[in-house]
Amino acid sequence: MSIRVFFRIVAVVAVIFAAHRALAQADANVISDPTSTAILLSNPGVRVVVLYFAATDCPISNREVPEVIRLSHHFPAPSVRFWWVYPNVEDNGQTVVKHLHDFSIPAIGVVDHRQVFVALAHATITPEAAVFLVEGKKLHEVYHGRIDNRYITLGQERPQANHHDLELAIGAALAGKPVPQPDGPPVGCAIAPPQK
Repeated sequence: MSIRVFFRIVAVVAVIFAAHRALAQADANVISDPTSTAILLSNPGVRVVVLYFAATDCPISNREVPEVIRLSHHFPAPSVRFWWVYPNVEDNGQTVVKHLHDFSIPAIGVVDHRQVFVALAHATITPEAAVFLVEGKKLHEVYHGRIDNRYITLGQERPQANHHDLELAIGAALAGKPVPQPDGPPVGCAIAPPQK
């Protein structure tokens, strides 16, 4: 075997190994159908847990992605832990991995087809968020509702939000103050009931 052929084989193996490693890392960013909410408390130092209910095919949910990413940088770990929850059956592990990658979402996605987190947060819409205080080994919900007031109704939106409900809720929860509730309902795509 010539040196040239040897190096070509090594290069091909390196590409295959890198692709396999990238795929493994991408898959590690998705949790499929948890049976309990114990994963929400897995990191020490977490004081507030935020669930963001998303759908890969909901335009309103996708338009709120930059705002939720901004909040995840504004309220960084370990104090605040953001989870992106995908409750609809159309969103499987592959579509969620692609969504996280395409939108550069720095979070773990949870495929919640059993809707364990939907029930926990009483969520009905994507996008919608829930904020929980961590109290020992328990979660206490202090907020659920819209991200901000960008959307007035379906088909009617402001150029930009001027009231940031989720940001105010997280800030108040961290400060130990009463958490303000949303000034209006969430607007978006209905979460489909779980299939039986």
